[in-house]
Amino acid sequence: MVSTVLLITSFICAVVGKPVTRSLQVHEARAVPPQFQLSGPASPDTILNLRLALVQSDPVGLQNTLLEVSDPSSASYGQWLSKEDVEKLVSPSAESVDAVTTWLQENGLTASNLSPAGDWLSISVPASKANELLNADFSVFEHTETGAHTIRTLQYSIPAGFESHIDLIHPTVQFPVKITGPQSVSPQPSSTDTTRASCASTVTPKCIEDLYGVPSTPAKDKRNVLGVSAFEEEWANVADLQQFLKTFRPDLPSSQTFTVLSVDDGINSQDREEAGVEANLDIQYTMGIASLVPTTFVTVGFDNNDGIDGFLDEILFLTNQTAPPQVLTTSYGFDEDTVTGSLAINLCNAYAQLGARGVSVLFASGDGGVSGGHSKSCTTFLPVFPASCPFLTSVGGTTGIAPETAADFSSGGFSNYFTIPSYQAKDVNTYIASLGDTYAGLYNRSGRGFPDVSAQSINFSVVLDAEVISVDGTSCASPTFASVVSLLNDGRLSEGKPPLGFLNPLLYANPSVLTDITSGSNPGCGTNGFNATKGWDPITGLGTPRFAALERLVGA
Repeated sequence: MVSTVLLITSFICAVVGKPVTRSLQVHEARAVPPQFQLSGPASPDTILNLRLALVQSDPVGLQNTLLEVSDPSSASYGQWLSKEDVEKLVSPSAESVDAVTTWLQENGLTASNLSPAGDWLSISVPASKANELLNADFSVFEHTETGAHTIRTLQYSIPAGFESHIDLIHPTVQFPVKITGPQSVSPQPSSTDTTRASCASTVTPKCIEDLYGVPSTPAKDKRNVLGVSAFEEEWANVADLQQFLKTFRPDLPSSQTFTVLSVDDGINSQDREEAGVEANLDIQYTMGIASLVPTTFVTVGFDNNDGIDGFLDEILFLTNQTAPPQVLTTSYGFDEDTVTGSLAINLCNAYAQLGARGVSVLFASGDGGVSGGHSKSCTTFLPVFPASCPFLTSVGGTTGIAPETAADFSSGGFSNYFTIPSYQAKDVNTYIASLGDTYAGLYNRSGRGFPDVSAQSINFSVVLDAEVISVDGTSCASPTFASVVSLLNDGRLSEGKPPLGFLNPLLYANPSVLTDITSGSNPGCGTNGFNATKGWDPITGLGTPRFAALERLVGA
């Protein structure tokens, strides 16, 4: 591994002089996204903050190691890697560092390091210089709905032969994305028995306990941490949380609160009127189900410059932590086709880094059925990212009891960027075979299938600005399933065992620990969408949790 000190030292030695002419070749190119229109050239003096992702030394080795230590049949199961071990696999080669260093020095540029492994670098450069350096045309584009302006280029080039050194430069061709939150929010009438409301009509922590057999006993191991991601100035209010606990978990101390971890100068305003629906939902249900598991609220600042609402900044921040949360739940995502393939793959590999260190990463699958994160017009099925990443656990939505059925908005399908991972190959191929020619050409038959699991997602009681409201969406399902995993981790850590880490190989090898959901569909794009059926399906995955069975399986 090339040390950070050596890398930074190399860049400090920048040479100021006439740039060396190099032969350039196009590295990435795209058309203008339909939500944007060209306004004109960027001002030559505008400073651009660009990030260079260097080619990692052994990303395949990282992925293979992750699958090996996550496979319950492997002798290495649960032997999670250290931060330093992971960095050895993703650090760029000395050759790549030297080549990129020399190229930047030739152009009088100095880079700073953004990641612990040295695979992400940052440069600040005027638009005129960026155009010259990358043979680009940085221009101003306007978002047609909001009027917001952004500076991007429709293509850029790197020196010939540098494709083995530079993975991508960002943000160049990656336009800002719109992330999704809860499916719907509505007022909720008061109940005379709020602690024991039935999941058939109103979801509370108590009904989740009853439905899935989740224990209400407090967690014991304080080393166990559950992380909750927050974006777009979504803030979790402590007063609302404590009212929620008094109302729906009166057996727990209502005075408890959570730790705040800031990324990109993120804050967590406690003005009750500014509380966020998503943030309150995620915090109230993680703390309301995972009884007394220490919880960390990861708040990502709105004024980030990673080009994808802080998703990249959050994961780089967490991979740099010595002890990241053992479980991380995120209820946000975006349509896969709004993210470039190179960026999606790089970000997915960052989630793999956390998984290899024993972190269970969970994402809501989205709320647009087969039409993406939210319902919209479409001609082909739209997968959702990061839910489509094969190195995390994607959570779909269900509703009702005895039996549960698929929520019709639950996003699911098959990735256009990622192929079917080995752990789900049998299940996905069985489902695709059952479809026959149905929807031929509307989805990628060789793509990673999602979601992996599911949980309740309709009529969740949430306290917002002192009022009880009802919330729908897979945003409800991800923190619910994450809470189950955190309680399982509590039992394992208390007995000296490692955390569960990347869950998918274990779950696909033992589907009986989940309740199979066999009815419902997720319509969209003018179709009925995929159907829930026996076994895995691209709407409810393998099914919903059975805590006692999971506990026996993992020895918690």
